[in-house]
Amino acid sequence: MVNQNQLPEFDLVLFGGTGDLARRKLLPALYRRFVAGQFPAGARILGVSRSNIGRDGFCALIEQSCQEHASSEFDAQRWQAFAKLLDFVELDLDAEGDYRRLGDKLAGRDAVERVFFLSTAPALFAAAVDNLGKSGLVTSSSRIVLEKPLGQDQQSAERINQHVGSIFGEHQIYRIDHYLGKEAVQNLLALRFGNSLFEPLWRRGRICHVQITVAEDLGVAGRAAFYDQTGALRDMVQNHLLQLLCILAMEPPSSNTADAIRDEKLKVLRALRPLSGPEALANTIRGQYRAGAIDGAPVVGYLEEEGVPEDSATETYVALKAHIDSWRWAGVPFYLRTGKRLQDGMAEIVLTFDDVPHFIFEKMGSEPSQNKLVISLQPKDSITLTIMAKHPGEAMRLRPVSLQLDMADTKKTRQLDAYERLLSDVIKGNLTLFMRRDELDAAWKWIDPIRAAWAASDEKPKSYVAGSWGPAAASTMIGRDGFAWNGEG
Repeated sequence: MVNQNQLPEFDLVLFGGTGDLARRKLLPALYRRFVAGQFPAGARILGVSRSNIGRDGFCALIEQSCQEHASSEFDAQRWQAFAKLLDFVELDLDAEGDYRRLGDKLAGRDAVERVFFLSTAPALFAAAVDNLGKSGLVTSSSRIVLEKPLGQDQQSAERINQHVGSIFGEHQIYRIDHYLGKEAVQNLLALRFGNSLFEPLWRRGRICHVQITVAEDLGVAGRAAFYDQTGALRDMVQNHLLQLLCILAMEPPSSNTADAIRDEKLKVLRALRPLSGPEALANTIRGQYRAGAIDGAPVVGYLEEEGVPEDSATETYVALKAHIDSWRWAGVPFYLRTGKRLQDGMAEIVLTFDDVPHFIFEKMGSEPSQNKLVISLQPKDSITLTIMAKHPGEAMRLRPVSLQLDMADTKKTRQLDAYERLLSDVIKGNLTLFMRRDELDAAWKWIDPIRAAWAASDEKPKSYVAGSWGPAAASTMIGRDGFAWNGEG
């Protein structure tokens, strides 16, 4: 039986092949796709690194990673078959001469799909791209995958885009945001554009406000050097949260093609009301965690984390209020929040609908409960709709009840990891779930004035206890509008 999802023959060149992302996410994801029968004969994966470990050392390293991060699919026989596809090239990204060794591995393979995945620091993108071009390794059908963060601001992101764009066409560039590969995000697209039920309600006059939360209970986890130069706004809001906002708020595209979807996402970014100066300070909250407890175990504060300067003002938490100035969303506030060392690791989208115009039943509280649609992205994919139903008994009193669709339970097949889907899409040449250059530019254009307002202010990030839901000021901000964060009201 032919696997309809089988990939075309490919060479995937993984720069940073011995790094953390490659070991924890990328190679285990590729191993799972191999086990699923998606790989064609002749597929190859080439790890590239400065490490002097050779092919045998690389295979041993990746075997250990797959045992740990793809344990349910791992067995010795499957691994031996997968290992035959692996090769390794010792290469310094800055050394043009080293690329001849990579060229030797790729020689005679111009007809297969060639993917370069830069799982490296963005500062190394320019050298890698230049040397790939000079060495003649970029074919007309080659693709390049760029991991975030793409720059520190709009200007630096544009420099990267110009550099990469001088060697690769826009149709060859895949700017990856792993959140877009999550099954729950795919279900968000299906929910919106595969059902007629919600479309009449998905707008101002029906929805009173929207919340997007991406919370982490982890700290900086050994990434202090990177994180202290980045912060939560650039690490999470500029990409993950804004991408979720775009999918949630965009107009129905004309088709399911990559550019049709990305055109509509771009319109949302361009319709975001600018936040700068006093407006930015009034509508954003930034925080930094101090010592506390996670799951009953004590944890240190951000300033006590190894590698963090003792006077760091880097934010580990952001909450903000945004408006989309369009006919569909005019007047509807969008509340976004994200942070580290919060009470739970979770991600969810909450749409709260307007109250009925006249409540005719006996009230159980001060106000009737509102209908909510809660889309949980992690740790569990689910969609929950809260509606009002009669409370048991003689009196005609209503209570909220939940209709829940558990995506994990309704699927007979294992859900794809985000990187499994995204890597497959790169090899197939599907750009739908990847950011276009103008999208990236529009996102930075909205984020940069917020950062500038913070930099011009003497105010430091507000302290919050690790294991809490962040600074009290975030609850105050949403509370001023008469709302509360989901689960805290």
